[in-house]
Amino acid sequence: MELSQRFEKAIVRFDAYNANDPHHEEFEGKNYPKELLYAQRMSERLDQYVPEAPEYLRLASRCQHIGRWEIPRNSYPMDRKGYLQWRNTLKTHHAKIAGEILKDCQYETDVIDKVTFLLLKKELHRNADTQLLEDVICLVFIQYYLDEFASKHDPEKVVSILAKTMKKMSPKAISEVAKIPISQEIKALIHQAAGT
Repeated sequence: MELSQRFEKAIVRFDAYNANDPHHEEFEGKNYPKELLYAQRMSERLDQYVPEAPEYLRLASRCQHIGRWEIPRNSYPMDRKGYLQWRNTLKTHHAKIAGEILKDCQYETDVIDKVTFLLLKKELHRNADTQLLEDVICLVFIQYYLDEFASKHDPEKVVSILAKTMKKMSPKAISEVAKIPISQEIKALIHQAAGT
């Protein structure tokens, strides 16, 4: 699929914004701003999962966590209700930043609206594009972040989170998990969460 010049410009702008993340992560011997690395992983996974994905979906995938560090988790109560409030505030924050960048890159309102719709995670399970983005998010989590999460929590909590994650995934995405290189311990937790 041929992508527009403005697409390339938007990706550069998204990445430049996420390069400001003060939190860093080491990967394959290199140090990255955390949300920049996450954004690159999202694009990479989308390319593998749906190579023919439309431009607006590629944009949404790349800016899914844009500016995430600007609203820390501890700025909300550290309970389930606080977590959900934080996540909802973040969605709006991501959509606002992305919308401004896309407008600067000369995107039409309908493309900006589609990206915003996806970033706000509207109509999960009912909208094919929202489902696709959620699938990519879940696959990136399992491939790159599940190990660290599992090391910090007891197995029961990990199984519970995995069960919730799998409920958000399409059957296609769940079958894709088998292709991800993961440890035997994590595999066992996934099977437990899936009830297999």
